[in-house]
Amino acid sequence: MPNRATEDEMPMYLGGEEMTANPEGELIIQGKGVVRRADAVLSAGYLRYDDRTGQIDARINARLVQDGNVVVGPSMRYNVDSDEGEVESPEFWLSSGGSGTGSKAVMTNRNEMTIDDVTYTACPCPEPAWWITASEVELNYEDNEGQAWGSVLYFKGVPILASPYLNFPIRKERKSGFLAPTFGITSQSGFDVTLPYYLNLAPNYDATVQLRPMSKRGLQLGGDFRYLGESYAGTFGGTYLEKDRELGRDRWFYSTQHSQNLGAGFFGGWNISGVSDDDYFKDFSVLAVNEATTTFLPRSGWLGWANKYWNARVDYSTFQTLGDITPQYNTVPALTLNGSHYNWGGFDIVMDNSAIWFDRPKDDFGKQLGPNGQRFVSYPSISFPIVQPGFFIKPKAGLHMTRYETTWEPDASSQFKPSNNRVLPIISVDAGMTFERDASFFGHDAVQTLEPRVYYLNVPYRDQSNFPVYDTTLSDFSFSQAFQENIYTGGWDRIANANQLTVALGSRYLHAVTGQERAFFAVGQRFYFEDQRVTLPGEVPRTNVESEYLISAAANLTDTLSTTLDLQYNPYDNSWDRAQIVARFNPKRAAAITASYRFQRNPTGLYQPQGQDQVSVSFQWPLTSQLYSVGRVDYSLLNEPQEQIYPRVTQAIAGLEYRGDCCWAARVVYQRYAIDPTQVNNAIFFQLELAGLGALGQDPLSLLGRSIPDYQNITPTVAPVGKFERYE
Repeated sequence: MPNRATEDEMPMYLGGEEMTANPEGELIIQGKGVVRRADAVLSAGYLRYDDRTGQIDARINARLVQDGNVVVGPSMRYNVDSDEGEVESPEFWLSSGGSGTGSKAVMTNRNEMTIDDVTYTACPCPEPAWWITASEVELNYEDNEGQAWGSVLYFKGVPILASPYLNFPIRKERKSGFLAPTFGITSQSGFDVTLPYYLNLAPNYDATVQLRPMSKRGLQLGGDFRYLGESYAGTFGGTYLEKDRELGRDRWFYSTQHSQNLGAGFFGGWNISGVSDDDYFKDFSVLAVNEATTTFLPRSGWLGWANKYWNARVDYSTFQTLGDITPQYNTVPALTLNGSHYNWGGFDIVMDNSAIWFDRPKDDFGKQLGPNGQRFVSYPSISFPIVQPGFFIKPKAGLHMTRYETTWEPDASSQFKPSNNRVLPIISVDAGMTFERDASFFGHDAVQTLEPRVYYLNVPYRDQSNFPVYDTTLSDFSFSQAFQENIYTGGWDRIANANQLTVALGSRYLHAVTGQERAFFAVGQRFYFEDQRVTLPGEVPRTNVESEYLISAAANLTDTLSTTLDLQYNPYDNSWDRAQIVARFNPKRAAAITASYRFQRNPTGLYQPQGQDQVSVSFQWPLTSQLYSVGRVDYSLLNEPQEQIYPRVTQAIAGLEYRGDCCWAARVVYQRYAIDPTQVNNAIFFQLELAGLGALGQDPLSLLGRSIPDYQNITPTVAPVGKFERYE
């Protein structure tokens, strides 16, 4: 590999229309004069070069190009040996894309330049939409740092922000300094401002500290620290507010996450967080993020080991419960040992083992809220999948073994026995076929498939009524659950007896050339050959001989219009137990409308999810070539007076976006969301986004991206300057 030449070793070439030398050792070049070196080019209508000192005096349109940066002025003094120079009335263009003018520029070396009376912009418009004026600017290319004194930000000729000192990166790289402030107004915190300062401490770790004054609450201090190594990564951060003005007490939050690769297959980590009180997230949710429904925070750590066939892990987890709800069980600890070996002579062998110690915190009066204890599980299984073009069949057999050691203090005559054992064989067969034929879809050539599938499951009955329920709930009935071994999810506190057959039939329309799926339809049902005898507490056992019908459909009707449909029909009640209908229309970029309806019948048991009856509409739609509307409304139709649940808007977003000329955009967004059945939070955000500089105001883009399907940013992008774009 050739050695890189130093500046002293680089050859220098001089040229022009007329070249003369004087007795003092100076070379005078007139008419298109140029001094060229591999790393720099200086040109002017008149050049005087002193070979003894390396000094160059350039007059008549002097122009210096160095490392992608360009400086132009009527005259320039520059030393090719020390890279020192001075330019009168300079114009400059930086490799980062920024440009500007000044009254005088002084180059200390090839990496540093100071400019007086500066006007700077990174807006590439012929007439820039924004610019910054400063009494003095220092640029350090090597440190990627710019410093400005007495700076004022102008937008469309109007001053909108002033700062006595400003520190900014020259290139699009991380740089310590103040970030753009964010602000908004919410009903919980009042006028809310965040002033962040970013610390680029090292290439693999950084930090952000911030002040957050809130008119209703006071001044909150916050920060976070991120780090990344070859074998580890993590974050930690928190907030603190002394004497909340509304409540008169200190409020705080902390959170830390870490993951570590210890080598030789070992790994570990933790996820720990906590808050000062139950209402913290209701009062201090980050702007544009609804965290009010947070009900618990984890405090867990883990250590594990894995190789090709086995993985072992120990977790220790507790939880901080928020609100007046029954706390969930801590697992102190949870041990797992799982193994698998696939395609071992055609067999797949899997073994899952766990030992978990469950402990639920007592209430404020010291009363035990549920049975504590240990659960030991071992579940080996073996299957022999046969997969061929056009069909598959997978017979499987397993033996599920469980032991409970239970303690229950309040009632010595409780149904929970000190020890319980359960051994259950689980046998299943899953099989399906795929048929294809040529067809057409709305006049286009297509391939249609027909895909029948059957799944038989047999699990004998065992009385489990005296088993505790630690982490098990009833699954939603769906296509994925219809082909599972258990109707319960989470742990294995209940294993339902089963002698049943699931039958499904699906069909797809595929594009004949690309294979893209244009339409899909499936229907399925489960048939029971015995009644349900295993239940969760409060659950009504099933006695029907057949399940609800599962219906699913999806279609890309055109390149811009698509729809999906998921239904669950109860033939006994002649009613729909569940429905989800979604339609999307996306005719062009930054234009999308999504409408959906979701319904789920209210549960009959304690361990089923809450019912739902909701209509949602979201959109991003251009009103003119530059003005866009955005919004979303979620309206709940539920009416449960005994639970203080009435038809209402659970979330509403409305806003306008304006796409300026080539380098700016503005947004104003209003958000309203329910905190609980009787409270809502209202917030309004404003943002002015200046391409090449950043954004001023609270950033609503994360809110819009999460809430509006197919949302696209309308901000114009500034094309980067190529490394050799200004090469001469």
